[in-house]
Amino acid sequence: MKGNYKFAKNELVRISATNEQVTIVKAKYITNMKRNSYIVKEHPATFYFEEELEKL
Repeated sequence: MKGNYKFAKNELVRISATNEQVTIVKAKYITNMKRNSYIVKEHPATFYFEEELEKL
């Protein structure tokens, strides 16, 4: 699954919990958790897992 990301860089997505539209800046695979995480432009100090984001 490494490198198989659901969202691409600069893609607009929605944070499920807040319905806020954000832009993906970086995607990273967390090996020990076997999950993809994403950093968004609007909240650069916070990362989100794939399950927390949804396509528009």
